[in-house]
This record gives sequence, structure tokens and C-alpha cells, in this order.
Amino acid sequence: MNATQVDAALRRSGIIAIVRGNFPHETLLRIGEALRKGGVAAVEVTLNSAGALAGIEALRRHFGEELLVGAGTVRTVADVDAALSAGAAFLVSPNFDPESVARSRQVGVVHLPGVFTASEAQAAHAAGCRLVKLFPADALGPVYLRALRAPLDDVGFVPTGGIDATNLAEYVRAGAAAFGVGGALVRKDEDDIEALATRARALVGALRRAREAYGS
Repeated sequence: MNATQVDAALRRSGIIAIVRGNFPHETLLRIGEALRKGGVAAVEVTLNSAGALAGIEALRRHFGEELLVGAGTVRTVADVDAALSAGAAFLVSPNFDPESVARSRQVGVVHLPGVFTASEAQAAHAAGCRLVKLFPADALGPVYLRALRAPLDDVGFVPTGGIDATNLAEYVRAGAAAFGVGGALVRKDEDDIEALATRARALVGALRRAREAYGS
């Protein structure tokens, strides 16, 4: 996929499952299967997880185009290069690092930098980021997202932090383009794959209903 296709796929899917933890490859692949079974089409493996790069490679090799696999906690240009070498289809950061974003733009990969203020969001947008990670979203909630989008309605905000099936609808109503979801989906000590698939289905269902209700 090119950057435009990845951007569209992330928006369409709406849920980026965040995988952070020390998972054997077999477990990681089972997590991917459970997420896909539950309707989640995108997964982000954080680089501060043990064996993250090998995990990204394993997921890409196993799922191909059936699961969009990206890298999270990308903080430096070296992180960008390492994640892309492992096969990451998109990159997510907790912060906005202009040099990292410039490198991603140079090679044509979607990069979601972390932002919190209007100034950071505008800087990321001006640097070419069509999607930005609003983090930590739970600090001020959907009301804050709505306030940001009033002047920045051409920025695709992806709230991350504290998102679950109970509050997702209010973020959709506030104009969220997609969501990064961590502990509400994949837990650090995940060992119940069927429960994970059930949580994924519940979250995807909540998103579908919210989008139908609010025309997103």
C-alpha cells in the first residue's frame, strides 16, 4: 500500500490496536488472529516492547495485507529506519519530532506524531502529517478534542489513551478520525485469546454504531 491507501485504511478501520509487552512470536501471531477475528484491521507494535522489530517482521510475514502492521513509540530517525526495515506499514509516535517526520515523508510512509496542543497539531499538519495522535486523550477528554477541531477541522485526530467501548462514541461525536487503543484491547499479560477477540468485537461494534449515529 502507498501512503494514501494506508491513511484511508486506518481511517476506515478506525481502531489501531496497540501491542506493548514481552510476547513470544507464537502469542503475538495469536493476538493478531484474535484482533482480525474481532474485526480490528490495524495493529501497532511499540518499539519499547521486547523483540518489537522481530515481532513486526513476524506479523507482516504471517498476515501480509490481511492485517495492517505498524510500529509505535517511534521517537528518532533511527527508529524510523529500523521500523521500516522490519516492514512497518505506518509509524506512530508519542511526540512530534520534526526530523523523524521529515524522514518518514522522504520515504513516503504514514507517520502519526503525538500532539496535545493546537500549536503541536498545526506544526505536525504543516509538516505533512494528515493524521496525528492526540495523546494522552484521557487527560481532557472529548470536550478538548471538540475544541481543538473547531479551528483545526482539516487535521485527522486519533485519540489515544483511555479509549474503550464506553467512551468511544463521545470521541466520534467530537470528530475523531480513528483511535489508538491499548489496554482496553491487548493486555501486557494477554493469555486469553478468545476474550481478546470478544473485546475487539465489542469495540468495533461500538465504533460502527457511533459512526452511524453521528455520521462520521
